[in-house]
Amino acid sequence: MAETTTQKEHSISEPRINERIRVPEVRLVGPDGEQVGVVRVEDALRVAQDADLDLVEVAPNARPPVARLMDYGKYKYESAMKARDARRNQANTVLKEIRFRLKIDAHDYETKKGHVERFLKGGDKVKVMIMFRGREQSRPEMGMRLLQRLAEDVSELGSVESAPRQDGRNMTMVIGPHRKKAEAKNEQRKRRDEERAARRAEKAERDEAKA
Repeated sequence: MAETTTQKEHSISEPRINERIRVPEVRLVGPDGEQVGVVRVEDALRVAQDADLDLVEVAPNARPPVARLMDYGKYKYESAMKARDARRNQANTVLKEIRFRLKIDAHDYETKKGHVERFLKGGDKVKVMIMFRGREQSRPEMGMRLLQRLAEDVSELGSVESAPRQDGRNMTMVIGPHRKKAEAKNEQRKRRDEERAARRAEKAERDEAKA
């Protein structure tokens, strides 16, 4: 029984290939996806050997099981590369937070707006919070106007995902980026590569001029 369980676990993690395929016959599929038909497993193994390929069981629960001719080592390598690229592109969006005062001067506003723009360019969402002091709580419309102004100022980079709402002494709004984080990271990487190439070209020109 223990041996049977081990075989089942192995079949889940990896397909059976070549001599590990222990069935009388298989429905054989060629390396380019062409249907060969139902053949004895011995004949399928012989075809695989003659073509210098592997016989891989791709549908073990079919009747009969489906097996395909392929270069299994190359297939595993390409699958691993695709999985790695997928993980690399699955950059999680982070919720950043920026706090404003209701009575904010022009310089501070521009500084904080710059932070919001930087976060959005990086593909992150931004939670904008206005903190009311004392009597300011009775003037929520001023906070609403400030948040709407900010949303308009950064509209090229992001849009409002959560409309302004007041919660006690605070009013919050969430702005989401137009671009996904993975796209933003790729763009940043591309820009860094271009800047490095430009610096190398400039250095080469200076060295050539000195020579």
